[in-house]
Amino acid sequence: MSKQPLSNWNSTLNRRRFLTRTALASASLTIVSPRVLGRGGAAPSDRLDLAFIGAAGRAEENLRNMATENIVALCDVDDAHAAQSYERYDKAERYRDFRTMLDKHGDNLDGVVISTPDHSHAFIALDAIGRGKNVYVEKPLAHSIYEVRTLMAAAKKQNVITQLGNQGHSYNDIRTVCEWIGSGAIGAVNEVQVWYTRQYGDGKPRPVETPEVPPTLDWNLWLGPAPERPYNPVYLPGKWRSWNDFGTGSLGDWVCHILDPAFWALKLDAPETIRAKNGGGAYSPERFPLESEITYIFPPRGDRPPVKVVWTFGRKPEIPQLKGVKLDDWNSQAGAILIGEKGCIVHGSHGAGNARIIPESLAKAVGKPDPVIPRVEGNHQQDWIRACKSGEKAGSDFTYGGPLSEVALLGVIATAFEGEELKWNAENAAFDNHAAATARVKPAFRDGWAV
Repeated sequence: MSKQPLSNWNSTLNRRRFLTRTALASASLTIVSPRVLGRGGAAPSDRLDLAFIGAAGRAEENLRNMATENIVALCDVDDAHAAQSYERYDKAERYRDFRTMLDKHGDNLDGVVISTPDHSHAFIALDAIGRGKNVYVEKPLAHSIYEVRTLMAAAKKQNVITQLGNQGHSYNDIRTVCEWIGSGAIGAVNEVQVWYTRQYGDGKPRPVETPEVPPTLDWNLWLGPAPERPYNPVYLPGKWRSWNDFGTGSLGDWVCHILDPAFWALKLDAPETIRAKNGGGAYSPERFPLESEITYIFPPRGDRPPVKVVWTFGRKPEIPQLKGVKLDDWNSQAGAILIGEKGCIVHGSHGAGNARIIPESLAKAVGKPDPVIPRVEGNHQQDWIRACKSGEKAGSDFTYGGPLSEVALLGVIATAFEGEELKWNAENAAFDNHAAATARVKPAFRDGWAV
């Protein structure tokens, strides 16, 4: 099988593009050099001192996969939700307010892991980055495009080690997909279909009941930058994703997993147009549609053709190339197909699980690609730890994870303007044809919580 060069797969944005990407960012942060092991300090084999903001849900896996290091402090606004982690890591100091934690431990921390709801990612991460701390932030990187770009600018300015929590980016299968594409195994790709069939929420409007806040929860801290509203258990824990003020729906939850292989392999960046077609019955403007089909058009990149990406959530799409192709249960729920001139690559979620070429005759002729992209030892969290100790970049740092998160957030905006073609100007961070959509690039923040 002939090969084309596969150099610079993790290339960062060039200076001009970075400057335009960060036009919205105005973070005025004091530069503090991060503590990087192996640069005249302790030996690289020494353990990092880490703090975790958010101690339940996604944080539990992050804690398990970083338990090789010193877990110095845990912070969560909900004592009941975090109880299991508090018990398991009983030597770590406990906090409700992350600012108190950073004030006490900030001088000695090597990194901060942020596993909170989407709406609080940026506010917390900017505080940690401003103190010169390396950060691992769950996906999507932030709740809005403005916040994503502000975080990218701050991380660059402070020269910290970053990682987006799309753990499949460190798996082998995603590298196999990139190697197949780079070798020309399926020819030029001009279409990608992506699906996640689960519906988020129930479409009901905001509740009018205002039950008493549980004594184990600090509701004000949980709200963070989000608009003020009374407490109700319909928002948490784990129910916030379907509410616009807190989450980013299935797009924010899954684009960084399922679209990641195509985004990397095809060297995608920012789309030129986005259009959404919603469905699934009535829903509140405060919530995401129960289902939608979102079409992105990405421009040519060098000698690569334009690419149409169709993201379908809430139902399974009809894709002619998959007729007669058997998918396992997981890939039926979440997956993607890259459609090339010679054939297709089908894969599941989280780093292109069970990736394979179809038709089978082409798969046999092509075989496995040469493993020219370095593999990650351990897991995604350990990739960030390695980067913190060596001073090298992690695989899905903010220069990669930021633009990938933006694709999800552009889809979120498109669902609010169903049927309208939105023309995205990435350099200006605005829609050339839609002022109302542009207004959603930067949300309003609660007093005292502005990013």
